[in-house]
Amino acid sequence: MVSNDEVIANQQKILANQEVIQAKLAQVLTNQESLQTMPEMVGTSDKFEAMLKEAQSVAATDTAVLLRGETGTGKELLAHHIHARSQRRHLPLMTVNCAALPPGLIESEIFGYEKGAFSGAFQRRTGRFEVAHGGTIFLDEIGELPLETQGKFLRVLQHGTFERLGSSRTLKVDVRLIAATNQPLEHLVADRKFRPDLFYRLNVFPITLPPLRERREDILPLIYYFTKKYRARFSKPISSINKASLERLYEYHWPGNIRELQHLIERAVLIAEGEELDIVLPLALEKEVAVRDSSFSNGQGKTISHATSTHPFEMVTLEENERRHTEKVLRHTRGRIAGSSGAAAILGVPPSTLRSRMKKLGLKLPDKNYL
Repeated sequence: MVSNDEVIANQQKILANQEVIQAKLAQVLTNQESLQTMPEMVGTSDKFEAMLKEAQSVAATDTAVLLRGETGTGKELLAHHIHARSQRRHLPLMTVNCAALPPGLIESEIFGYEKGAFSGAFQRRTGRFEVAHGGTIFLDEIGELPLETQGKFLRVLQHGTFERLGSSRTLKVDVRLIAATNQPLEHLVADRKFRPDLFYRLNVFPITLPPLRERREDILPLIYYFTKKYRARFSKPISSINKASLERLYEYHWPGNIRELQHLIERAVLIAEGEELDIVLPLALEKEVAVRDSSFSNGQGKTISHATSTHPFEMVTLEENERRHTEKVLRHTRGRIAGSSGAAAILGVPPSTLRSRMKKLGLKLPDKNYL
């Protein structure tokens, strides 16, 4: 005969499982929506393509990935790109921004907690690792992870086990990890702010995202991409971009990287009048560009003049720029559309979407004898 205690215990177990399933389903639906609206990975520079090639080579594995790069270089976007091309793409991608959570809440957010575990814990809460079971967890700004939490985190990476706060029951999860940082973790290890064993475990496959100033060939495609995006959003009749605007943007050194460029273009399109877009830098940035004397630094103390670089300021329509960019990518992949190294993967769109765009733009697969 089953006792009342056993019945209650079974009911609690069923409710707990339902909680996990509901949370996981909600995250999967969120992932599907975000993948449909996720920005493309835009660029054709050598550094961009090398970075993308590394990401594609590790995507199908379960290897932990450490994304390193300055703020605004697109680390979260690359994490979604990797997850979307992994074997876990149909399961949750959970995102935790370690810098956005108070140190006292990170552990309960990641591992979850039981009712009564601490003041204010009125009911059980499922942690991010538990919800991400079978999928991927993305820990942004992992350098901000408190030292006292790092040991528990290392245990999850090595053994896949942890306990909710306030519980002695060990849970086991199967999760793929992608972490990101804009700090040199080696310095944090030297300062004893980051565990060396955790650093070595995370640093199995590091990918460095280059700052925008080191991939200037991608500035113009990004300008056109964001202009087209916000032109559609704000229903603006923009068909070209002022040449002087392009020159100013090309000379600026972009400390905020792609995010800074995106926000600048969004504002410019929002206040634009007419068909030609005039992008005005804020006064402080205009002064900075002016003192550069029509040259720019590559971030390593060297100076590159416009005379020695590809001049990017030919006036073309947004559609013509898209056609040229797509054509360049197709030549790079030797006409290959599908697959992890195909043009669709580089452009961040499904192969069917790329074929549709090619038809719309009047593009054909390049002649292999011309490649």
